[in-house]
Amino acid sequence: MRPEMNLRISPRTVQQETVGKLRLAIFSGVFQPGSRLVESQLCAQLGISRPSLREALRSLEAERLIEIVPNRGPSIPALSWEEATAIYEVRELLEVEAAGRCAARILPEQVQALEKSLVAFEAAAASNDSAAQVMTAADFYSIILANCGNAILEEVHRGLLARISFFRGRSMSLKGRAASSLAEMKDIYEAIAAGDVKAARKASKRHLLKAKAAAKISIESVT
Repeated sequence: MRPEMNLRISPRTVQQETVGKLRLAIFSGVFQPGSRLVESQLCAQLGISRPSLREALRSLEAERLIEIVPNRGPSIPALSWEEATAIYEVRELLEVEAAGRCAARILPEQVQALEKSLVAFEAAAASNDSAAQVMTAADFYSIILANCGNAILEEVHRGLLARISFFRGRSMSLKGRAASSLAEMKDIYEAIAAGDVKAARKASKRHLLKAKAAAKISIESVT
């Protein structure tokens, strides 16, 4: 007797997939800062109902990736360099500390996982796939955070991930930035793999400063 399986897609699954696709579209620049999101067009593009779309939009609003203004509807927030600066300052506090801690305690099998994520980012950088670049870079850092030995540090960083990815997408949009990021991330990986705490911190800070500078150029070009 063949086993039975319930193949029905739940509304929750539809909502999660919708949030994921819209989030990627925002990160990769499909929707430009300041632009309005037309619900009827999004429903047609995504093949979903308006209630499902609105539920997804509320999730994205909670992540501060969109804003919903009464009588105007949803839109992509205009880029603020002040907010970007704050995000990069917090990233420096969290990621430099995490890189150093990770170098001191990461296990060999997790070093292999970190190398695998770096290879995935290298492929994304070569393909000029902006969405893949953002997501593979996030995967690289998630391994570092998961192995830093501080669950609260990881939790705080995860809470900022959507906005970090938003500005990472702006930074990666600059020509040549993905290749530069790859070289900087290789330095971070090599320091962690070698167990060099000081070098890991230094490489992480250098990477963040260069990413911040690239994001500033990108943001100023659209404001």
